Amino acid sequence: MSTQLRRQPEVAPWQDPSAQPFLRIQNVTKTYGKVYACDDVSLDIYQGELFALLGGSGSGKSTLLRILAGLVKPDRGRILIDGVDISDLPPYERPVNMMFQSYALFPHMTVEQNIAFGLKQDRMPAAQIRERVAQMLELVRMSDLGKRKPDQLSGGQRQRVALARSLAKQPKLLLLDEPLGALDRRLREHTQFELMNIQEKVGTTFVLVTHDQEEAMTMASRLAVMNAGMIEQVSTPAGLYEYPATRFVAEFIGATNLFEGRIASQDEEQGTVKVHCDALEREILARYSDPIPVGTPVSVSIRPEKIDVHETAPTATENLAVGQVVEIAYLGDVSIYQVKAPSGAILRVQETHVVRSAEPHYEWDDTLYLSWDAASAVVLPA
Repeated sequence: MSTQLRRQPEVAPWQDPSAQPFLRIQNVTKTYGKVYACDDVSLDIYQGELFALLGGSGSGKSTLLRILAGLVKPDRGRILIDGVDISDLPPYERPVNMMFQSYALFPHMTVEQNIAFGLKQDRMPAAQIRERVAQMLELVRMSDLGKRKPDQLSGGQRQRVALARSLAKQPKLLLLDEPLGALDRRLREHTQFELMNIQEKVGTTFVLVTHDQEEAMTMASRLAVMNAGMIEQVSTPAGLYEYPATRFVAEFIGATNLFEGRIASQDEEQGTVKVHCDALEREILARYSDPIPVGTPVSVSIRPEKIDVHETAPTATENLAVGQVVEIAYLGDVSIYQVKAPSGAILRVQETHVVRSAEPHYEWDDTLYLSWDAASAVVLPA
């Protein structure tokens, strides 16, 4: 999985004990019948962040976004923006704007009129409206398209108009609901970087909802992974990928090999544990410094790209498995191999193509030896 690491200050605000959160979500709960759409959700987001709520369908991310916008009233909990409790304020009184996946542009209005619509509703003087609209058009690089109507624009251009309209009222918080979902893959990748650059220029706090892992990993300073109405983990893109806290996060963020087992032994001095995995019929050595009793059921996560592939058995390695190639996927920049161990367990291995080649390096039924470092094996609660 590719990620674009955003520029961060020397001390990120979430790492600074003296920093005050800009947006505070406190114990927010919303139920529909017996189903918890949001289950006691608490979250702190800091000024200027581009924060992503990531999860599958029914995870609660869109409900939480609509609660922030005031479109859904929670059963309990509080929302504070810049220290002010907005929990009981209607949507039009909140310093919040929302950009929908459909963009919701008025088809009979020009680009300029669409951007100006909210400003006119607020009775801003005409001269100030013209100035603000011009600023927004320049921000999204559409100064020469202000007289066009939405049906005369490309998907990417309509997306930028919707963003300009959302930012025109200078909200303290901008909510984005699957903002790039209507774009094709190539345009979506290009627009991700445009959106990041605009957010850095205006400094507005963005909260983005998406089910697209790569989109969230590329754009966000931090992410919250949601599942069944609850937050599984909050971290930076690299933190989520390299140090998942739960089995769900390990599986949801990128590809991984997951094996169930039990703690066989622990060396606290070396900071390692041995996990006996029935599926591999062997023990896996992993880095894990916290005390954990022998016999504790755990899962072990090993990313495909962390596994080294050998045609002959290596002489020195911390972890080793052997198997035959049963599936091959050639993806251009990488090849994916599924290797079946004698026990029947399948290991997914990724090989990056650093030398130009028209074919995968290995063939079906090849016997391969797989090795990985103890530090690459992540121990998770069962």
